[in-house]
Amino acid sequence: MTALIRTRDLVKRFGDVTALGGVTLDIDAGECVGLLGPNGAGKTTLLSLVEGLRAPSSGEVRLFGGDPRDASSRVRLGSTPQATALPESLRVREVLDFVAAHFPAPSPRSTIVEEFALAPLLHQQCGALSGGQQRRVAVALAFVGNPDLVLLDEPTTGLDVDARRALWDAVRRRHAAGCAVVVTSHHLEEIEQLASRVVVVDDGLVRADDTLAAIVSSVARRRVQLRGIDTDDILRLDPAASVTQDPDGLVTAVVGDSDALVRAMVERGLPFADLAVRGATLEEAFLTLTDKSADARKAA
Repeated sequence: MTALIRTRDLVKRFGDVTALGGVTLDIDAGECVGLLGPNGAGKTTLLSLVEGLRAPSSGEVRLFGGDPRDASSRVRLGSTPQATALPESLRVREVLDFVAAHFPAPSPRSTIVEEFALAPLLHQQCGALSGGQQRRVAVALAFVGNPDLVLLDEPTTGLDVDARRALWDAVRRRHAAGCAVVVTSHHLEEIEQLASRVVVVDDGLVRADDTLAAIVSSVARRRVQLRGIDTDDILRLDPAASVTQDPDGLVTAVVGDSDALVRAMVERGLPFADLAVRGATLEEAFLTLTDKSADARKAA
């Protein structure tokens, strides 16, 4: 089966700056992939090459088996860029119809309106919408063409918690119906909610590529929460721990060996209560992976 996205040793340079240093990646039909990385890691550059907006400096990128710079290769693709740029004078319904006219078999306008809760906005000019409303319309536009693949670059920027969750539900429904999704986000909770596979990009290279569960479980970190103990006591027991304390006195320590920490507290007779231990989150996994890549760069 031909991958929807296929890159081989993909390199993109901007003058003396190497934004991508040789990315090899396949994304297949039906996947939902979270693309993670710090600012400047190369995520948006990678998406721009997949969309045919830029040409690679070297290497290969294929979209539905063809050159993404050919319009025929992009007819099954939908995307929401990081920056929202809707035509201010057009009404939302006019923008939906305009975009739909570029695709051979678009989704009915009524379907998009219902899925993305756009009915209250249909007759408003785009320039009169709030930033969050514009973002919601921009994400909806990615699905107007009834695509087989959608690229969402920071899709919920500017949305409040309720609007973000409603948008996640809409994206999940499209994915369940067979649309492959690639999403970048600074909200790691968003990746946990949407993606089953995570690709971590840092310094223009793929640092990790695995299932969400495997990425999280590969990081030997545990979160220990408790009360009644001083943060300095934990740091004396485990100098490598990351320790915080909230205003209510709840201490959180992210450590490599939670069992060893608890044993040490008991052996020293340190008082504590309300102990809770759980595994690493995606955020902790992400920070550990990017820290490792930074250490590798320093050592090189």
